[in-house]
Amino acid sequence: MTEQTKTAAGAALYRAIWRWHFIAGLVILPFVLILAVTGGIYLFKDEINDAAYRHLRFVKASGTPLRPSQITAAALEVHPGEIKSYSPAAASDRSAEVDILGEDGLKNTIFVNPYSGAVIGSLWESGPAGSPAMFVVRKLHSLEYVGWFGNRLIEAAAGWMVLLVGTGIYLWLPRGRQVGTVTVKAKRGRPLWRDLHAVTGLYTGLFIVFLALTGLPWSSVWGGKFYDYSYALGLGMPDGYWSNTPVSTQPVSDAVDRAPWIMEKQPMPLSEVSDGPAQPLDVVVETVENLGIVPGYAVSMPNGPEGVFTASVYPDDITYERVIHLDQYTGEVLYDAGLEDLGTLGRWAEWGISVHMGQEWGLVNQIILLLACLAMVLLCVSAATMWWKRRPSGALGVPQVPTDWRIPRGLLVMAIAAGLFFPLVGLSMLVLAGIELVLHFTGRQQRMA
Repeated sequence: MTEQTKTAAGAALYRAIWRWHFIAGLVILPFVLILAVTGGIYLFKDEINDAAYRHLRFVKASGTPLRPSQITAAALEVHPGEIKSYSPAAASDRSAEVDILGEDGLKNTIFVNPYSGAVIGSLWESGPAGSPAMFVVRKLHSLEYVGWFGNRLIEAAAGWMVLLVGTGIYLWLPRGRQVGTVTVKAKRGRPLWRDLHAVTGLYTGLFIVFLALTGLPWSSVWGGKFYDYSYALGLGMPDGYWSNTPVSTQPVSDAVDRAPWIMEKQPMPLSEVSDGPAQPLDVVVETVENLGIVPGYAVSMPNGPEGVFTASVYPDDITYERVIHLDQYTGEVLYDAGLEDLGTLGRWAEWGISVHMGQEWGLVNQIILLLACLAMVLLCVSAATMWWKRRPSGALGVPQVPTDWRIPRGLLVMAIAAGLFFPLVGLSMLVLAGIELVLHFTGRQQRMA
């Protein structure tokens, strides 16, 4: 291959990557903005909930707390219905929480002063989000309001974010005498936005890739496959826990607000049906606390005559995460597992999710990821501004298709590998490639005509 041919091939490769970086970035831009804004807010959900609902979540410590049965009875007196779960006060200055399914079919969280039994107030039950407002933010973050299609759009966007960082670094690399900028040098106009885009992506790319990869376990396609493979290899949820225990068709995620991700799809065990009464809540609470479960846990009530009591906790320090199932009649421990009982991939996934949610290292973790979210917003704004400034009047301004299509085979292999690793990205690649081919041959026919 002559030097001129190498130069032409290199220029074609650069233009092809630039074109795909441009198109993919423009397509997923609104989704990245949604992920960044909602993710940045949700990092501080506990602080926001504590500030917005301080009158419900905090109490003045005074004396000895009441028994769980007394607290739940006080909640039922004001809000009749069926108790679904009970959360003891997580600290001496915190209220206890009782989730009650009312006669109207709605489930509410009742906040009770654990010292006096006074009902402080109630909120619509919103699971791990902790409040209706944060529930909305959480659902927007995953686009669950759009249904399964929205979830898959977010999954594809997360996969493309990884590829955009990789292609962006390639476009930044020195070419000939041009050296990729490491500081913002331009003062105005499109060059200023170009430098902002390049420098921001350079310094925050690894954080963005981390956020994308650690968010994928929640996705439907990628997350489902990761769960299946890790389970099959014995590296996620090790087999054997349920070998001697009858199980139901109800997954753990339907019974508790928050369980270790790798455990959410596991079936709930069953109690042996008895004519006797269920264990008193006071006894259940005493049992799980004697087993060493840390404060902040919740006890879910049995679902039917074969259901079990489930105590679960997902604290900031995930080394203390725990799920305990008890037979509702005998109080026998049917299952008790924490982080150390998971396989290697399960533990790493749990750690990644914990960091992703900003809880592993406290405020430092939150601030670093907030900066990453702000960087994602800046990348979107700078990309949109560059596009708008270079866009010809009445056209999209997409980089031209290179006339030399001799792209190295290595790039094709990497594209295929990326498509296999991120299935929805691979599917969107095929769609983009189809559009590219149609445009290429249409333009060729027009030129020939």
